This record gives sequence, C-alpha cells and structure tokens, in this order.
Amino acid sequence: MTTNTITSAQTTRLNFAKSAPKAFRALIGFDAAAREGLDPSLVELIQIRASHLNHCAYCLHMHTNDARKAGESEDRLHMVAVWREARHFFTEKEQAALALTEAVTLVADGGVPDEVYAQAAERFEERELAQVLALIFAINTWNRVALATKKVAGTDERG
Repeated sequence: MTTNTITSAQTTRLNFAKSAPKAFRALIGFDAAAREGLDPSLVELIQIRASHLNHCAYCLHMHTNDARKAGESEDRLHMVAVWREARHFFTEKEQAALALTEAVTLVADGGVPDEVYAQAAERFEERELAQVLALIFAINTWNRVALATKKVAGTDERG
C-alpha cells in the first residue's frame, strides 16, 4: 500500500462523533461513569495496556500523554507493556488490574481465567472492581472506534 493510498483511506473514513452523535455521546457518558471513583493513574495504566494490546496508536499516544500530564513517571510508562517482567514498578492492585485488562481485552483467546478474576477481586472492593471492568469495556470500545475510523496518532481531537 502506498502512502497516497493510506492517506486517501484515512481521509475517506467517517467522523464517528459527527455521523453517530447519540452513540458518541453515550460512549462519552459510559466512559465518564466507568472512571468514577478510580485512581487517575490506574485509569491511564488500564487504558495504555488495552491500547497496546489492540494496537491502537491513536489511543496509546493520547493516554500516555494524559498519564504524563497527571504526573506518571516515564519509567512506569515504559514498563506497562512488559509489566510482568517489571512487577516492582507496579503495586499488587495495579498488577491485578493489568492482568484483568489483558484477559478482558483478549477475551476471545480463552475467556477471563478464574485466577485472574480472583486476583482482581481480592485487590478491589466489588464496586471498584465493577468500575475497573467498565473502564476496560470502555477503552476497548474507544480503541475499536479509533481503529475502524483510522484515527491518526498525535491528532488528539478532544480539544
């Protein structure tokens, strides 16, 4: 595929927010509800890991920038993709959330293993666990919107 073809494909994809405004607003509301009561750093770690797994450069760029603005360290941002090999950078609660993020994001590869769910349930109160799950659902949806509409990394349109 040539650069012209890629550029052409990117410019011919619809603008989801303008083409389906009610669905877009509902997704924004769901995302806001999912974040409610969660530590902002945990929110960004979850969104970054799901975006890695979904190969969503647009969301990855956005959420790593958001994490930096919120004070997240470069060391931790670099280690999210390999958190199992760098556990000492993350709390047990964050590790449980990252494992759950991977299992839910890759659910077609074998579901959510009981041990992963149990580990998360041990670290989070029931309401907080529900919020974490909702956030994982939300970022996976955002990743699919960005990928399907060919959003370009570095063009954060939130304004």
